[in-house]
Amino acid sequence: MHHRAIATLGLCVLAAAHTGCMTAVAAFQPKNIGGPTIVIATTGADGKSHERVLSPIDDDGQLFLAANHWPRAWYHRALENPNVRVTRDGETTDYRAIPVSEHERERLLDEYGFPLVAYVFTGFAPRQFLRLEPR
Repeated sequence: MHHRAIATLGLCVLAAAHTGCMTAVAAFQPKNIGGPTIVIATTGADGKSHERVLSPIDDDGQLFLAANHWPRAWYHRALENPNVRVTRDGETTDYRAIPVSEHERERLLDEYGFPLVAYVFTGFAPRQFLRLEPR
């Protein structure tokens, strides 16, 4: 029964997206959505660079990135090759992307969490975080 409910909900989300009704979801985005964005360049196993626009979490000067949705290819590439390049406010800096500890993840979830409806619209993707350390 649980899988049927999730499948039904997924179809409703797809129908809403097709009809343009997804703008209501914006009200349930994390508090940093609509703020500054960055472009992260990750490198795949083939050596090819891939860029993705993300909303960073600036936690008292420490940058974090959250993988909030499915799919999350940028996140997996950063795990495989943590040397990433970030363009923020027109400046490009090299970083090392480091998975956070479970304790740090829980803190970030508490401080920058989603409301339940956002988890529904993101397909119940578990939020994972990377800390960006300058290289």
